[in-house]
Amino acid sequence: MKSTTRRDFLKMMGLTGAACLASAAPLCASTGPAADSETAIAMLYDATKCVGCKACMAACKRVNMDQNNLSYERLPSDKDQLWDAPKDLSGSTRTVIKLYKESDTRFSYVKHSCMHCTKPGCVSACPVKAMTKDPVTGVVAYDKNRCIGCRYCQVACPYNIPRFQWDKAIPQIVKCDFCKETNLKSKGVPACGETCPAGAITFGKRKELLAEAHDRIKASPDRYLPKVYGEKEVGGANHLYLAAFPFKKLGLPELKEESPAALSEHIQHTIYKGFAAPVALYGALCVVAMKNKKAQEKLGHGEDD
Repeated sequence: MKSTTRRDFLKMMGLTGAACLASAAPLCASTGPAADSETAIAMLYDATKCVGCKACMAACKRVNMDQNNLSYERLPSDKDQLWDAPKDLSGSTRTVIKLYKESDTRFSYVKHSCMHCTKPGCVSACPVKAMTKDPVTGVVAYDKNRCIGCRYCQVACPYNIPRFQWDKAIPQIVKCDFCKETNLKSKGVPACGETCPAGAITFGKRKELLAEAHDRIKASPDRYLPKVYGEKEVGGANHLYLAAFPFKKLGLPELKEESPAALSEHIQHTIYKGFAAPVALYGALCVVAMKNKKAQEKLGHGEDD
């Protein structure tokens, strides 16, 4: 059996590294429907209608508990373990209702969950395609079987949505996927939209919901801010908001219209086009390694003499 020399090993490592970089290249976040797609589905949340009942939170957890390995978050004072009382999104909570209070008479509830960006940073950042965007519906989903736990998606999300299950033996990333494998699959609507008793959550085609949102603003200008949040932020989102208070006060960040994912993909695709950069990089590393090897051999011969 022929033994493997150091030169053979370095060559093999160079080829393997290039192949790994090629296979790990992220799925293009710009793939799929644009913001004005006819097929993209979306959710319109009207904060002026929300009564803070949290029925959407309960429905979300009940429907997706087994699918996402979720658990109830108890209060320390709840000795009987009766209530699920999450304070924020977490490794066990995909949707949360928060309260913004300006005074005793001026306040607003707000729903936080995945925005399902049309150019999602999480999809662009994921090195193993665990985060994907459906090319027809625009739903951004997570595949636990592909995930390596790098949490790049958390860093890349401008809304700070994906959460990691730090307390689980086999952790996952947790985020809303519009109940893609549960309620949406069986009933055609996410659990939160099906459950909301106040009509604060409307589900349907993005173009239609966007038109409805603008119609509501036009019909009741004193009730709403003249803006639909999620229409243009970082390229647009499939989770749209109407509110009476500035969105920043409701915990929704002020973002530019340009998507960072589009810029990063342009740079990445330029660098990796034809895999020229990875091959050149590993080729250069091999050359350096071989020079070092020869230098060490010469030094060893000198010591022997």
